Amino acid sequence: MLSILRNNSPFAVIFLFIFAFVAKIQVLLHPQLPVMLHGHFMYNYVLRGLSTVFGRAAFAYTLLAVIMIFVQSLYLNSIALRHKLFPRNSYLTAFTYLLLTSMYPRFSFFSETLILNWLLMGATDIMFSFSQTSQPRKHIYNAAFLFSMAAMFQFTSLAFLLLLLVGMVLFRSFSLGEWSVALLGYTTPVYFVVSVLFLVNKLYLFRYWPHIGFSMSPVKKGIGPFIVTMSGLFVLMTSGIVAMRKNVQMSNIYVRRDWIALSFYLIISIVVGVFTDNKVASAWMITLPAVSIIVTHALALEKSKRFSNFIFYFSLLFLAFCLWLNK
Repeated sequence: MLSILRNNSPFAVIFLFIFAFVAKIQVLLHPQLPVMLHGHFMYNYVLRGLSTVFGRAAFAYTLLAVIMIFVQSLYLNSIALRHKLFPRNSYLTAFTYLLLTSMYPRFSFFSETLILNWLLMGATDIMFSFSQTSQPRKHIYNAAFLFSMAAMFQFTSLAFLLLLLVGMVLFRSFSLGEWSVALLGYTTPVYFVVSVLFLVNKLYLFRYWPHIGFSMSPVKKGIGPFIVTMSGLFVLMTSGIVAMRKNVQMSNIYVRRDWIALSFYLIISIVVGVFTDNKVASAWMITLPAVSIIVTHALALEKSKRFSNFIFYFSLLFLAFCLWLNK
């Protein structure tokens, strides 16, 4: 199976599609309706819009979430391919993202974090292009706009402003004009949202926007399952980091800068996950794009196929345990 994913062929996409629905069959059989969150007015408006289409059909929301996650996995994989984060083209990043989003049921239901991941992936994709574009100001504005939209949905995502600043420093030489464009792009969504709320006489909602909480691990089954789950994630992350050090050494300067930015992405997303309101059950899903790309290194390691095969089957065993734990 690993050899199929290592090949950049349509058969890998078919395999991923089947794997996605097998891994998420549990949530499809037990769908749940998304719940409105106090203070998250942007997300609540999205739910109201979807309710006009889906009504109270829990399966429709869950199926939409699974499809969105599958498409996200392909998009995350395309980011890795286009920016040459790995020495060889494959669908391993998509597989890893699907696997990690399946380890906890709340990650596979429709949620605010699912929307955030779209915005953050898009912003990061654009940011990686800062140094290789003939229209840098356009890209800077678009990336800043998307980072700001993420903050409009969830207050703690303001921390990703730091990632934008890191991208400006890593990928661009200092230009006051470009930094001004970044500031304009970041403030545009704030201005737009405040203006719309004012026009519909609901500006009072904006005072609920600042909300900080504390989210722990989604594993709620006791200390034993928590330790085993964290140990499995630790093995996957450690193997990915070890393999990453070997691969990145052979990369050019642009790819190395991408990996530095991705490391900041991971650190910031962990901070955001910790301080997100605990009513957001899928808060830690925000870390999975960065984690998936890092873990992919262990599966993509060409010089030690025994090691990569071990990590592949270990990840499947880890997923089976998580599915059993949360059944």
